[in-house]
Amino acid sequence: MKKMVLHGGRALKGTISASGSKNATLPIMAATLLSDEPSTITGVPMVRDIRTFSELIKILGANAYLESNMLHIQPDTIKNFRAPYDLVKTMRASIYALGPLLAKYGRAEVSMPGGCAIGLRPIDLHLMAVKKLGAQIEMKHGYVIATAKKLRGARIVFPKASLGATVNTLLAASLAQGVTVIENASKEPEVTDLCNFLQAMGAVISGKGTGLLSITGSRKLNGVKNYKVIPDRIEAATLIAAAVITKGSVTVENIRADQMSLFFEKLREAGVSFEIIKGGAVKIGPRRVRLKGTDIATEPYPGFPTDIQAQWMAMMTLASGDTIIKENIWENRFMHVLELARMGAQIKIDGNTAIVTGVKKLSGASVMASDLRASAALILAGLAAAGETQIRRIYHLDRGYENLDTKLSAIGADIRLENEDSV
Repeated sequence: MKKMVLHGGRALKGTISASGSKNATLPIMAATLLSDEPSTITGVPMVRDIRTFSELIKILGANAYLESNMLHIQPDTIKNFRAPYDLVKTMRASIYALGPLLAKYGRAEVSMPGGCAIGLRPIDLHLMAVKKLGAQIEMKHGYVIATAKKLRGARIVFPKASLGATVNTLLAASLAQGVTVIENASKEPEVTDLCNFLQAMGAVISGKGTGLLSITGSRKLNGVKNYKVIPDRIEAATLIAAAVITKGSVTVENIRADQMSLFFEKLREAGVSFEIIKGGAVKIGPRRVRLKGTDIATEPYPGFPTDIQAQWMAMMTLASGDTIIKENIWENRFMHVLELARMGAQIKIDGNTAIVTGVKKLSGASVMASDLRASAALILAGLAAAGETQIRRIYHLDRGYENLDTKLSAIGADIRLENEDSV
């Protein structure tokens, strides 16, 4: 098992590039299963969740080959319709196999995903949607067993916007008979990217980027060649935060600023100087004044992303005054607070609200990562802290960040991976 060792206090300088979006790639991988023809996806991040979903595709009987940020999928050999527990327990996005398998083959068996470190993630909205489309659902031995002779379009109203349920409904409806209307659909850019891919396959979809989607089912969908996924806005925000917290001067390339509007608005409010560069880049800093405490509340897109909450908190530990952070998405996403406190941060928790009182400096410490985004927050704190920081259980990072240690080293961070001491 690896740990990350950082020596903080260095202002980062240079140019760095965000990878393609993991959260956009996973639904698109599932969408390829709707066709018999091969698809090629480019700009794919080489992270563990992508490799895990590739393994799931292989278990289903199809072929998936990932190399040099390019993914080739040949789906016409599927002969198994079961997503096993051993994979689903490591990556909740395995539930995306439900929609395409059910729509194309009339059967899907997916292990119940259960909870995770940041809170429960039920699939009730996924099941409600496919039932509306005509599926029969049975729970047996920890598996959802869904069957249907032929899915038929329906009006589906989500009580709350859900990215995952919207994805599965889009996938299932694309081969359903008739028209499906999704009300209160997720507006996340990753959903829009899935819609773009499905349209490239031949799907008929209207309402992209809104809360009202309409899908006219197709009899057959085509493969897609060289589809490039959108940049990862969460990684981009993390790299920007690294520049900000170290008072660095960094250009971050391969971004979609239009998909990060509120994040940039909050940066400006916090006193960060930056320039958005035409063509998909942003230049940060250098920062000459102390950050200002700036409140956030996590909400579905276009609100402030829950996946950037921990990184924002890390920055605000060094800001002037108090910062109020409300976590409205997950019930247990403040586990990084105690670890930041070990580094000298002053944070109080009251339910879903954290009150951060900025300090003038952080000190290196031995800390433990609890999840993917908490790992990123601790890295940011370590980059700014005086002395050495050791982050244990850093394996979470590989789920969603592609070579983050290498990228940060290239712009001046003193950061390395080491084997953890045996106990």
